[in-house]
Amino acid sequence: MTGSETARRGVAGRAVSGRDVSGRRVLVAGATSAAGIAVCRDLQAAGALVIAVGSNQDGIDRLIEQVPDAVVHVADLTRFDEVAALADRVHDGSAPSTGGPIDGLIHLVGGWRGGGGLSGQSDEDWDFLHSRIVTTLRNTTRVFVDDLRASDAGRLAIVSSTTLDHPMPGGANYAAAKAAAETWVRAVANGFEKSAPTASATIFVVQALDGLEASLATAVTGLWDAERPSLSRVPLHAEATSAQ
Repeated sequence: MTGSETARRGVAGRAVSGRDVSGRRVLVAGATSAAGIAVCRDLQAAGALVIAVGSNQDGIDRLIEQVPDAVVHVADLTRFDEVAALADRVHDGSAPSTGGPIDGLIHLVGGWRGGGGLSGQSDEDWDFLHSRIVTTLRNTTRVFVDDLRASDAGRLAIVSSTTLDHPMPGGANYAAAKAAAETWVRAVANGFEKSAPTASATIFVVQALDGLEASLATAVTGLWDAERPSLSRVPLHAEATSAQ
């Protein structure tokens, strides 16, 4: 489902080259959260073709109310087979105005569980956090990394936490999952450095994402404003900011 498209096109669904986000095809995973909707809204306003992915139709319906031109998909990103099927739909050449490879993967799937000290770090909480924070990132990057390499300005971004700098026993599960996600992104970035020098990965770091949705949206939209190093770790603050 999609509305009008503002993207500039080159051949067969690939956005033409340029130093801004206009015309870029950007997939937002976890798009139905408050942060996801803010990011999708800003990307659409800047001229990107937004591909919004959520885990349920109710969330997608709420997103469409605010981002009516987004191309939307429902998928369980914890399952590799569903992510592979998602990629087939995203790449679908039968819809040349909306189908094709992506230029950006913005991974906003997350969640928090914790408390109870170290002994309270339950297996159930670990499974929840690992599947949402790590597994969804592994699945989406493995499926879409070739798109990012092929783009003249491929971009990967995640949101991490300041808790990694000083993890506490009650948040050990969460901090461990976030550390694994950062390590995965660093590995992707090292691959970019060797095989796709115009691609980059960015880790946005927050103490808490609540209240920073607008800052995150501004920073994500600005990822295409200039050439970037293969890896950046960028603290986000309440004022509008862009990753430099």
